[in-house]
Amino acid sequence: MRDDYLKKAQLVISDPNILVNVVSRRVKQLRAGMKPLVESLERLDLEDVALREIIENKITYELGEPDAEE
Repeated sequence: MRDDYLKKAQLVISDPNILVNVVSRRVKQLRAGMKPLVESLERLDLEDVALREIIENKITYELGEPDAEE
């Protein structure tokens, strides 16, 4: 994972737990065959592709409401 991409992605998603979850989920999608939303002239690891997508605001996340106990 490229350190420069990680630092830039942390400016978009500041919570490290959320960032890890978003990257992890996106990497799973890319491994399953989904097309990257960014282009690169260099060969990037899937984690770096996910970070670039976050940096370029190609993917976002939404926090769900916690289940309310009755």
